[in-house]
Amino acid sequence: MGVNTPESTTRTEEYGKQASSYTKSILEGKNVWLQKDVSEADRYGRLLRIVWLDIPTNDMDDKEIRTKMFNAHLVLNGYAEPSTYNPDVKYSEYFVKYAREAREANTGLWAYGENGTTKGDLDPKTTASINSSSSTSKSSTSSSSNSNSNNESSNNTSSSGTSEFFQNCTELRTKYPNGVPSDHPAYQAKMDRDKDNYACER
Repeated sequence: MGVNTPESTTRTEEYGKQASSYTKSILEGKNVWLQKDVSEADRYGRLLRIVWLDIPTNDMDDKEIRTKMFNAHLVLNGYAEPSTYNPDVKYSEYFVKYAREAREANTGLWAYGENGTTKGDLDPKTTASINSSSSTSKSSTSSSSNSNSNNESSNNTSSSGTSEFFQNCTELRTKYPNGVPSDHPAYQAKMDRDKDNYACER
């Protein structure tokens, strides 16, 4: 929970096999402690849990998270990217911080480039549906134009030529709790992890 490892099952992403092997080497045959944030399971019925290798005395202490939490080990060692889905956000800031450390050190999947090898919270922002002419007109108009732009966003119509940007699914779900279809102005392909033309669905 809270992280996304590169695929190595039905499809294979760069560094997926290494992430899978690392997980097996650390967890196979071990006793672990599982912690729930808010959600019980995802829409596929998979349990959403934080995995602790040892019971923490303070589960919000940075040192304990770094040394005892397996989800954090994945991120710190470059085997996963942070992937936040509301309402399970307890450790999202830690995971983003750890991923930045791993990326700066070119650790694991970050050795393949600044975007890693799978989808996550550090992926670049995209505003693909705003064309250059509409961007130019917006930047050169007054605050009344900004007001119109806000109205267009709240109407959620892709025909308006605008897009709504959310950094991740956590942000998007604060406005659209059930996610958005591909023709919605807030849709981003990076948030459509199962490629079903629906982003951030539960």
